[in-house]
Amino acid sequence: MTDTYTTSVTATDFHDDTRRFFEGRIVAVTGGSGFIGSHVVEQLLALGAEPIVLTRKAQPRFLAHLGDRIEVRVADLEDYRRTREAMEGTTAVLSLAASVAGLEYNASHPASIFQANLQTFFNAIRAAHEVGVDRFGVVSSACVYPRHCSIPTPESEGFVDEPEPTNSGYGWAKRMEEYLAAQYAQEFGLSVAIARPYNAYGPRDNFDPESSHVIPALILKAFRSTNGRLPVWGDGSHSRSFLYVDDFARGVIEVTARYPKADALNIGADEETTIARTATLVAKFASEILGREITPEFDPRGLTGQPRRHCDTTKLESILGFRARVSLEEGLRKTVQWFHQHENHTLPADA
Repeated sequence: MTDTYTTSVTATDFHDDTRRFFEGRIVAVTGGSGFIGSHVVEQLLALGAEPIVLTRKAQPRFLAHLGDRIEVRVADLEDYRRTREAMEGTTAVLSLAASVAGLEYNASHPASIFQANLQTFFNAIRAAHEVGVDRFGVVSSACVYPRHCSIPTPESEGFVDEPEPTNSGYGWAKRMEEYLAAQYAQEFGLSVAIARPYNAYGPRDNFDPESSHVIPALILKAFRSTNGRLPVWGDGSHSRSFLYVDDFARGVIEVTARYPKADALNIGADEETTIARTATLVAKFASEILGREITPEFDPRGLTGQPRRHCDTTKLESILGFRARVSLEEGLRKTVQWFHQHENHTLPADA
């Protein structure tokens, strides 16, 4: 089914300096055909940039509606030669390509995730340097933070202790991406910006039951349920700092344009939300669409990952004046509606 979602973010939503930086600029977006990347590409178009999407997919589903407004260059980022060829002629790079899944997969495949992420990143930053880009934007993750970090969590704890164990492969990979980018800035003078976003969700998310994150997993289970129950891992008390995809993409673009300091900035909503509240909202919106009552059912034995997450946005707001605009309730409603329109028809029901 053709994706009918259109970002609500326009050029006027960005700082003047960001508009000036990206207008007319040829921007390589690794991972630009995916969930987050496709939204970044749309927002770059709104800014007057010329996005070039580096992807393995010759006809990316989430970019089909953009037609000839973008250029898709098929490239396997694990192949350095292909990566460098695909970056020729670009003047900025947004590094969004990532290999990551849900808690269960991440916890059981730390080596695979670590290697996959670093191998593609090594090739991307080396190629960017060698073709002479003006700016390299690193998209890191809040998974760099340790399990028992301060709440809310400041950027200064990004390299403290070990990353959360259930996401260790991904957390260590993102720490190493930040480290390598900073060293490229120091040794080679590469202009580097580092965004450290929190838990993303929204239209085009990954709803594969084998690899989805918490919100798409909850939405999937709500629509599959035929007995009125929405199974939820844990007792619901663990928390997250969820970030709607429009705000995520906008934040990455603003950081890349306006803070080339090789110094990470958190991107998130200044809101700590329990999984219990999240599941209740998902159940509410799914019930409205399906016309039947759905109720969360918690399993305290389930895998939950980091006990609490809450983004400290102090540095982000003071430096860039950036704030997330989409509330969790609004974002979840939009995401559930998108799922119903674009994904639900392909899924079998479970008892």
